[in-house]
Parts: sequence; structure tokens; C-alpha cells
Amino acid sequence: MVSADLTSLGLPRLGVLVAILAIASIACGGPRDRRTFEFRGPTMGTTFSVKIVTGSDGLSGPDRALLNRAIRAELERINALMSTWDPESELSRFNRSVSQDPFPVSPETFEVFRWALELGALTDGALDVTVAPLVDAWGFGSHGRLSTVPTDTEIARLREMTGMHLLELDAVAETVRKQRPEVACDFSALAPGYAADRLWTMLLKRDVGDFLVDVGGELRASGHNEAGAPWQIGIERPQTVGRAVERTVPILDRAIATSGDYRNYYEVNGTRVAHILDPRTGRPIQHRLASVTVIDELAVRADGISTALMVLGPDEGFALAERLGLPVLFIVRDEGGGFTERATPRFDAITTH
Repeated sequence: MVSADLTSLGLPRLGVLVAILAIASIACGGPRDRRTFEFRGPTMGTTFSVKIVTGSDGLSGPDRALLNRAIRAELERINALMSTWDPESELSRFNRSVSQDPFPVSPETFEVFRWALELGALTDGALDVTVAPLVDAWGFGSHGRLSTVPTDTEIARLREMTGMHLLELDAVAETVRKQRPEVACDFSALAPGYAADRLWTMLLKRDVGDFLVDVGGELRASGHNEAGAPWQIGIERPQTVGRAVERTVPILDRAIATSGDYRNYYEVNGTRVAHILDPRTGRPIQHRLASVTVIDELAVRADGISTALMVLGPDEGFALAERLGLPVLFIVRDEGGGFTERATPRFDAITTH
């Protein structure tokens, strides 16, 4: 018998793009000297969960308090650096700046900028953190929902101030320079995964071996669950009403992230407006791909790639995933109103062994 702890994703302020359910599988016949402790709470406009498996002695009160403080401090720091909802965050100050001089940033923020450039190039520009002005224009940013959608003229104007080529990074000085003063960035497709990786590293340094980190649906696992088996992760069926698990996959010392268009959207005159924007058009995606799940060694990479593949769609995205040898599950809407799964060979190889 399996008991499931289903952690659902709320609507995040940072625009987290993942909808996934984490299942901590605990078998009745499993090891009896293992216990699970969980730390959870709000972060980045959504929630976090850290499940830690210990021996029968568990964690002492002081140890639990120490870990709780360390986990929350790490999340608070990343949010203070990268939130577009906090006007005093480092990223918000960068976005407001109209200077084209090098802008000094923290090592953490610089690392996410570096990932943005690397993954943007890897995905042929489908991941582009400079879309922040377009995110605001379509009503998915910190200014909230707007009464009208942007005109063709407005979209064309905003696209002139977007593009990863408008950012210049200096790795030695850890500075970022804008090529245009209007450039603004949104880390919502990278920051939650990056935060999950930071917690993973921090826990290993504290000699914690078996745990599952979940930041807004971006997960990274280490070791085994309480039953002594790989962590069992439920991929959510991309339906707009209710929640159900489409497929459960084992994750051992890996990260997993899902992007989808079925939670954060609105309709205008019967037309669906999804929160995932195509940087190449400046408009919300309009295709049948409902969700993409990526397994990777790093949560930040899984986070960014899953968003990029959602932008590319069921055909172009699948072709890129196959070309790069990525473990990816695509869930596509079919004409009958149901869903069709399409997995890359690498995804099947990882999840069936």
C-alpha cells in the first residue's frame, strides 16, 4: 500500500511555470528504521517543501530548528535577489536602471544570468529572460491583469527591447550590462529551479543524504525515500478542472520540472491567453502542447528547458529534445479533448529502469 502526500502548486507571484505533484512513497513493508521529516512554507509567491529521511532516532529539536532556519534563509535570500514583485530586489533594481554601464550583481544573480544565456543559446532563443516588458504587457507581471491586450504596434515596440543579445556579462567583475536602457528581465523560468539546486547543495554540505526538495514544483531528489526506494514523482494531468496524476516516475539523484499552459491563463473574446510567451513573436503560445516534463541533473536546467520546449511546441520542441538527447515527456491535447503522451527515448530509458 502506498500513501501519497500531494503537494499542489499555487499561483506564484514569480510566475513559476511548473504544475507537478510530488508523491513521497512510503511502503508499509519498507525499512522500519527510517522516518520522514518535512519542512514547508510559502516562498516566491508559491510554496516550498523539503522532505528529509532519517534513521529511527530522527532529528533532534535543535537540529530541526537549525535546518528550518537555514532552508528559509536560503530561500529568502534568493527571493530578495531575483523577485520581480519586490521593488527592492536586486533584479528589480537592475530592471529599473536606465544606465548602460556595467551593473554589479551578487554571485547568485550572476549565475542565473549565465544560465539564461546558456539555455537561451541551447534552445535557439526559445528561453529569453528579457521578455519581462512583454510579460507585463500581457498582464502576467507584477502589475497584474490588464483590461486590454497589447496591440500589434505595442508588441512590435516591446520586441525591440527584448533579446538575449541585449545583455553583456562580465564573468570576472560579475556585472551585467544592458545594450538598451529599457531592457528588463524576468527569472520566473529559472529562479525556482535554481533555488531547489541551492537547497540541495546546502543539505548535502550538512551531511543530509536522503531528501526531496520542491520549490514551487521544481524538484530535486537525493538518495531514497522512507521505503528505501527512489522518490516517486507524480506528473500532473494537464486538465484545467481538478487535479489528477498522469504518470508516476521514479527519480534518483536527479531533478524534474514541468511547464504547462493550463493553470495560469485568461480568455479574451473566447481566445485563450496563456502565460507562456514566445519570445520570437511576443505573443502567448498557440499550439496543442499542454505540458512538458524534463528530467535533468540540475533543477535550474530542467526548469528553463521545460519552459523553452513549451514555447517551441509539440513538433519543434520534440525535435530539439531528441536532437539533444534529453529525457522529456510531452503531453499533447488531441482533437477529442483528451491527451496523448509522447516521450523521448531517453525519458523512457530513465523512468522504466
